[in-house]
Amino acid sequence: MVKASKGIMEKTRQKFRRSPRKRGLSPITRAFRRFEIGDKATIRIDSSFQKGWPHNRFHGLTGTVVAKQGRAYVLDVRFGGKIKKAIVTPEHLERA
Repeated sequence: MVKASKGIMEKTRQKFRRSPRKRGLSPITRAFRRFEIGDKATIRIDSSFQKGWPHNRFHGLTGTVVAKQGRAYVLDVRFGGKIKKAIVTPEHLERA
């Protein structure tokens, strides 16, 4: 038997599917969003941008921006009983 793939899109067929009216490319202005350290942001993975995805377990969670790393932001997200760091580009973030 062939080993099951464990890539970044594993088990996301329904999770990242978009409604018919929202299909296609997203507005480019989403890439220019700015966040300051201390801002709250919700991670909503936009499937029209494949680069800069956090792991899909962070989809829908809200965290605090703690740093900027290149073009991406580092968020502290409460996951279970722990605080985890998610590195996310601004296309996949929205203000909380």
